[in-house]
Amino acid sequence: MSLLPIHERLAELWILKSNRPLTDEEEADYEHCLAANAMYCRQMAHLYNCSLLASMTSDTEWQHELCSRIEKLNGLPPASWRTKP
Repeated sequence: MSLLPIHERLAELWILKSNRPLTDEEEADYEHCLAANAMYCRQMAHLYNCSLLASMTSDTEWQHELCSRIEKLNGLPPASWRTKP
């Protein structure tokens, strides 16, 4: 999984928060980043689970589609698809 701008901002805000209280604007940004990160993680988990199912059912067309969607979200294709026997 690659580092997204939302992750960089979340890390920046977390460091600020550990050193001083966040401003109201920073706190709102922090909450927004947390929500966006949770949504991203949920979406990636769903795609990885579907990709596993496609692999288990030998549905290569669906798996290719899923891996393409994963790559568009800046993730990496599942290991089972990256490494061919």
